[in-house]
Amino acid sequence: MILNEESATKVAESLLQIKAIKLNPTNPFQWASGWNSPIYCDNRKSLSYPPVRTFIRQQFVDAINEYFPNAEVIAGVATGGIAHGALVAEAMGLPFAYIRSSAKGHGMQNLIEGDIFKNQKVVVIEDLISTGGSSLKAVDALRENECDVLGMVAIFTYGFELAKKNFKERKCKLITLSDYNAMLKVAVEANYVSESDVESLTEWRVAPNKWAPTTKA
Repeated sequence: MILNEESATKVAESLLQIKAIKLNPTNPFQWASGWNSPIYCDNRKSLSYPPVRTFIRQQFVDAINEYFPNAEVIAGVATGGIAHGALVAEAMGLPFAYIRSSAKGHGMQNLIEGDIFKNQKVVVIEDLISTGGSSLKAVDALRENECDVLGMVAIFTYGFELAKKNFKERKCKLITLSDYNAMLKVAVEANYVSESDVESLTEWRVAPNKWAPTTKA
């Protein structure tokens, strides 16, 4: 679920303008999974642009106030959610912690960095949702620590059906500031891609593991 259409459009516009989102349906990028992808998304770039960073932070705050008003702790997912999560926690006057992708290999071997206590109500901050696998590992880690995870807020989601299924199965409410549909609409209107590219871009989102770029005549 997106926060609202206005926010989704503005966030998508900003990410495209600063090239945090790049689109190339005829010469795709390749993900670590081996999937060919017409989109590359690195939302960490938004941190380098103060107006964009500030707008995203405020949208996170608005989303938490609307959907998770009882939040007691903000937790960022490493690595993309750490900086944004810290900014949100500061703006809301709440404690902050972050969840590693794997336990630290020395010292206390922590998976969760920072103090989060049993039964505290936690909202998780993430920068990007693809299949949801790594994001939901963070949710699992918090729940294993006996935290009450209220839900997750992310900057952007591709909107894969697999991700929707994964979040539903884990009973984790997901709110995003923008999504693939909003981005695609903005991209066409601002001439980042042509109308003729829309079919291919839409097909990728439906079946990314099977998608192949179309060669233009």
